[in-house]
Amino acid sequence: MNSMVTQAHVDAYQRDGVVLIKGLFADHVETLRKGVERNMAEPGPFAAENLKAGEGGRFFDDYCNWTRIPEFEEVIKNSPAAEVAADLMRSQTVQMFHDHVLVKEPGTSKPTPWHTDGPYYFVEGRQTVSFWSPLDPVTEASLRCVAGSHLWEKPVLPTRWLSETNFYPDEDKYMPVPDPDSEGMEVREWEMEPGDAVAFNYSILHGARGNETGLRRRAFSLRLLGDDARYVERPGPTSPPFPGHDMTQGQKLREDWFPVLLKR
Repeated sequence: MNSMVTQAHVDAYQRDGVVLIKGLFADHVETLRKGVERNMAEPGPFAAENLKAGEGGRFFDDYCNWTRIPEFEEVIKNSPAAEVAADLMRSQTVQMFHDHVLVKEPGTSKPTPWHTDGPYYFVEGRQTVSFWSPLDPVTEASLRCVAGSHLWEKPVLPTRWLSETNFYPDEDKYMPVPDPDSEGMEVREWEMEPGDAVAFNYSILHGARGNETGLRRRAFSLRLLGDDARYVERPGPTSPPFPGHDMTQGQKLREDWFPVLLKR
């Protein structure tokens, strides 16, 4: 087990689907900041601006850039993230899925909507983990996760953040997006230093507050897969789409596109 992880971390992750790992990327903060700057200066094909006309600030996000941004690749390969992921997932292998950058400039009051990542993806399995790591100190603009939501019977309906339309046509397979605050759900939220990371299962309902502070809130996310993760067909285009992947239902993700980072 990696020295950053205790049995209490593993137990909490399995039970609650979310846990804080202090200092996971602490030795790599400057490298990630450089990568984010490169990403914003040279956006990829999936880059998005998530504010409507008249909304203040800037909410930028982009994903699937690690193969073209050397700073991201360096951190993915040299940080303890894969080891920590294996411990939390109780997995013998750790496979790369994708990276994600989210930047909220000062005065961006728009929150990140409540959502669950899993239904957007073409992968399913109990052994999954996302790391969300701020590259600036966060107190009021932190990630918020609903403990235990990875065990709900139905997945949460995926929606498009800007247009607020449904991602897939068949709503019956999904539950409506809840309002955790008004419904009294157990929301986990931490004050975090740069390089700390929230680890959460792909099936965890989460969102983030707007950034009303005078500081930027840059965050780097890393999505990893464990032993039981398999490709699944969705009723529409997924996000990320990975066009031309040629995978079939039940297949382990192709390792030339999604390399194995750790094998125990």
